[in-house]
Amino acid sequence: MDDHAALPMTLAGVEVLDLGTMVTAPLAGMMLADMGASVLKIEHPQGGDPFRRFRSGLYSPNFVAYNRNKRSMTLDLKSEDGLIILRRLIERADVLIENFRPGVMDRLGLDRERIQAINPRLVQCSITGFGASGPYRARPAFDTVGLALSGVASLFVDPDDPHVAGPTIADNVTGMYACSGILGALFERQRSGVGRHVEVNMLESSIALIPDPIANFTQAGICNDRMTRVAASHSFVFRCADGKLIALHLSFPEKFWQGLLAAIDRPEIVEDERFATRENRVQNYMALETTLAASIETRPRDHWIARFEENDLPFAPVNSIPEVFDDPQVRHLGTFAEVDHPLEGRVVGIRCPISIDGARGTFKPPPVLGEHTAAVLAELGYSESDVSALRRSSVV
Repeated sequence: MDDHAALPMTLAGVEVLDLGTMVTAPLAGMMLADMGASVLKIEHPQGGDPFRRFRSGLYSPNFVAYNRNKRSMTLDLKSEDGLIILRRLIERADVLIENFRPGVMDRLGLDRERIQAINPRLVQCSITGFGASGPYRARPAFDTVGLALSGVASLFVDPDDPHVAGPTIADNVTGMYACSGILGALFERQRSGVGRHVEVNMLESSIALIPDPIANFTQAGICNDRMTRVAASHSFVFRCADGKLIALHLSFPEKFWQGLLAAIDRPEIVEDERFATRENRVQNYMALETTLAASIETRPRDHWIARFEENDLPFAPVNSIPEVFDDPQVRHLGTFAEVDHPLEGRVVGIRCPISIDGARGTFKPPPVLGEHTAAVLAELGYSESDVSALRRSSVV
């Protein structure tokens, strides 16, 4: 069980309506929930958030990843009764988050003007793929689309052997920017008493993730590709004699370059003109990588971990996901929480990475579909017979 000290409830009393699905909006809502906000996830009665069904059932790992510390209410927003209930929830809410395509909220009769009329203090956050206007506004967007259009993908993909690889990036950074915008609007509301409309899109969020390649191009005319940064920062991944991988990021301090030469016992490398200066090493990065790899591959990873640590190098083993759980530093930090869900069994989640006054966030497993529907309706004054009638009509 989660026995760590609870994160101070910095957002205690903040009521959040999460109308989102998949990643961007649910992540923003989860981040607010981690800090103490009461987040109510609104889901369709028939299956709920599509991420619930991503790997069969209604409690997939993908759903678990983005929905801790929330409550779940089912509500059919295409029905008049469902919209009446939603409007009542909006009346008492502080934040509403949605990631519909532009125009959907208008069609629900919940354009910005009507929302402000219902609750002038409400902070509304709208998350889109490309923005509320423009030639791409109506297009569907998922993570790879944001990576491609923003230029981020060009920094990972080999154009001669193109493949999509790696974790969710564009979706995650968009949700994080959304959370940041919401917090700013809540802070400003303390002074003005007025709710704002926060708008975040995946395209610009992804561009914002790569300020250094953008600045390289605008300030120095350098068009980064997938090797530009790693060459300039002296970043490497090497295979060791036992087949395990180890990573180095020497950056630009000369002491780390000298430390690496001492660790591999190859001081003569600097006699090679290609590697004599940092600029030369950047220009000849591929040759340098090959030269260093020849040394690293002669010993197992544990040998290099000891040598690199002795020489104070910025390094790390390339952990597989299972290895992350057993890493000594990760275990020391208590990064993961484990709880027993009464219906879904063992649930392991990532603890909120924020610490305030030495306290870490608690972990409550994501809700099952509609777990809190009856309780929320009771809070709104609906009787048991009212709830039964709404269920019979498939509103909830």
